[in-house]
Amino acid sequence: MRFVDNPEAAVLAAAKDMLRRGLVEGTAGNISARREDGNLVITPSSVDYAEMMLDDLVVVDPDGEVLHAGEGRSPSTEMKLHLACYKAFDDIGAVIHSHPVWATMFAIAHQTIPACIDEFAVYCGGEIRCTEYAASGTPDVGANAVKALEGRAAALIANHGMVAVGPRPDKALHVTALVERTAQIVWGARALGVPVPIPDDVNAGFAGIYSYLRANPM
Repeated sequence: MRFVDNPEAAVLAAAKDMLRRGLVEGTAGNISARREDGNLVITPSSVDYAEMMLDDLVVVDPDGEVLHAGEGRSPSTEMKLHLACYKAFDDIGAVIHSHPVWATMFAIAHQTIPACIDEFAVYCGGEIRCTEYAASGTPDVGANAVKALEGRAAALIANHGMVAVGPRPDKALHVTALVERTAQIVWGARALGVPVPIPDDVNAGFAGIYSYLRANPM
């Protein structure tokens, strides 16, 4: 089981960085990390990232039972998405759900983001798939995300946004930013013609590198 050192500080830092990068607006999106004891630290519902403090973070067990929360605080409404990811992938330590503009356009169109760039393929594992649609906050969102995340560091959530996983919040945030940048590049490439994916054999090699990096995070 992978866990995060000093998870509360890591989640808060990533949350503020996510806002600074424009990957969310207001209180949208959510971030979590797995603690050494197996419990999870997750951002609270309806708290602006600019004002968020360590005391605002919520601790839940692997089943979603609240173990600690500041006065008036409750876990993110998308907690079920996070729980599903941790249950499915024992090798991750962090989950980030965000609403980046370019990637979300692909999610609304129910289209994959193709693996056209080396760095993208290495750090994401290949093309980023879009899930089947499910209403926000329902268990189906998590179940669908787990399917789309198989062998990948991120997935698009149909008509909603995206989810990224990693060993730590900062690594999951790097994937989030990389997917968003690639979505913008692919969108622009379509204006010039048809984006050309990396050859399948090369992509398979990059997928192997991703698998190694996922098993041996730096």
